[in-house]
Amino acid sequence: MSDDDGAIIARSLEQRAVFAELYDRHERVVYRYAARRLGATHADDITSETFLVAFSRRHAFIGGHDARPWLLGIATTLMQKHARQEARAWKGMLASDLARVDIDHIERADARLDAKGIARRLGRAIARLPDGDRDVLLLHTFGDLDYAGIGEALSIPVGTVRSRLNRARRKLRAAIAPAIGEDKEENHGRSFAPAPSTD
Repeated sequence: MSDDDGAIIARSLEQRAVFAELYDRHERVVYRYAARRLGATHADDITSETFLVAFSRRHAFIGGHDARPWLLGIATTLMQKHARQEARAWKGMLASDLARVDIDHIERADARLDAKGIARRLGRAIARLPDGDRDVLLLHTFGDLDYAGIGEALSIPVGTVRSRLNRARRKLRAAIAPAIGEDKEENHGRSFAPAPSTD
């Protein structure tokens, strides 16, 4: 049975080369997250820098068995230096990314309407989100972290994660509402209204 991430990091304090096991285990996860946020051009640099920072801070790791939230939190912080590139990436959001953004009614919208048009609307809306809301949304969507993992990655309470995620989803629903509302005949005149706030 292989060691969990915490055990690998603990061993790496005495045997530095052991840290390579953590890289081998999670490099693809970090790269995929960075590539979806910034594009492939910057993903290699973010991934490399994430593991360099993680190595230098490994003595402070307190995440237990799974290092993914810790690593993705480091990557998220590093990506703040690339805000312009990220904004461009989201404004050019691909239709293939549409299905990964967990918003009510998105599948029905995608089935009826031009997916590229909806993706552009979503990309612009994501680019306009406050940094904290966007980070929570994208750690959930592209980092595949649950609420507790996001809280660990960003050092915020789970309640704050929920509030930010709900707020981000409301804003994205509002961004696509005009496009969905144009299709009144198929929906018998009904439009999709944002869900009530749970903040």
